Amino acid sequence: MIGYVSLGTNNLPAAAAFYDALFAEIGAKRMWEVKRGIGWGMGSDPTFSILQPFDGHAASVGNGVMVAFSVDAKDKVNKMYNKALELGAKDEGALGFRGESFYAGYFRDLDGNKLCIYCES
Repeated sequence: MIGYVSLGTNNLPAAAAFYDALFAEIGAKRMWEVKRGIGWGMGSDPTFSILQPFDGHAASVGNGVMVAFSVDAKDKVNKMYNKALELGAKDEGALGFRGESFYAGYFRDLDGNKLCIYCES
C-alpha cells in the first residue's frame, strides 16, 4: 500500500552519508537522486527518501511521525540500530522485545526524524 516515504533534511550531504551507510547494512541502494533529495530502495519495494523542503523553509520533525523499517531477522535489527547510533543517531528506545514477537530498536536520525528497525519472530 505504501509507495514511498519522504523525510526532510537540512543537511543533504550529511543525511546522504548517514543513510548510505545505514542502508548498506541490508543491501538497499540509491534508486534516484535529484538536486534536493535522494531515494533508496530494494527493487520493487517502496522507497525511502530524504529531501530538502520544496518550499525553501527549514525541514522540521513531525510530532508523532515515525518511519519503521522491517527486516527479516533479529541480528539485522541489531546491526542496523547499532550502525545508526555509530553514525550519530540518538537512541529513542533500546533494542528489545515489545510483546512476545516484536523485536525493535528506535532512534532519531541526524535531523531528529524518528525511525524504528524491527522484525517479528
